[in-house]
Amino acid sequence: MSESYKRKTVRWIAGAAVVAAVVGVTGCSKKAESDSGVKKKPASSSSGAGAKKGAGAADSQPSKPRQATAEEAVASWVTAVVKNKPKEGCLVMGVPAHGSTPAKVGSPERCDSDAPDIRQMHKSVKMYHKSFTPKQSTGDPKVEVAKTPATGDKVMVPADKITVDGQTLDKVMVSNSTGVKQGQLDMKVEASKIKDAWYMSNLDFNIG
Repeated sequence: MSESYKRKTVRWIAGAAVVAAVVGVTGCSKKAESDSGVKKKPASSSSGAGAKKGAGAADSQPSKPRQATAEEAVASWVTAVVKNKPKEGCLVMGVPAHGSTPAKVGSPERCDSDAPDIRQMHKSVKMYHKSFTPKQSTGDPKVEVAKTPATGDKVMVPADKITVDGQTLDKVMVSNSTGVKQGQLDMKVEASKIKDAWYMSNLDFNIG
């Protein structure tokens, strides 16, 4: 296992390449270094926020119900991944405005479409699904996310502040890995506030 993965912020779809490469889907590979990247910050522990359907990932108008908190958005997305339901994950994802590019959040029409990025998202959810799902899972996960301080309109939730059926997400991912040890994995799920609602917007990833 290489420890040379550099710290970069990754788009969540590109981050699936990291998951596939080093957290148990296809074994270790340096391909992830060119396809995506990683970024490290400290992490904490887990409790509290419900998961429900929301809106998030690709259209200019939000769908309802929206996620009222960052923790809700993260819990909803992780729940959709563990259930292997890409559309539910798509609906709670969003892209903040950047420069002249307006913010975008999901809609049922967009998330049902055959657009290339939506097809790729479906494939990526399957990769995350394998790594995020605890062994002995019933397929109906209880996901909780601890209250996490915001920096402006962004919240970075460490994997050890997210629990899936009582296990922290970092431990679940390590247990599903092909060589990653506890303490080597540092992943955070980013939530962003867009149009007065919260959406899963990105991942930070570091291995080694």
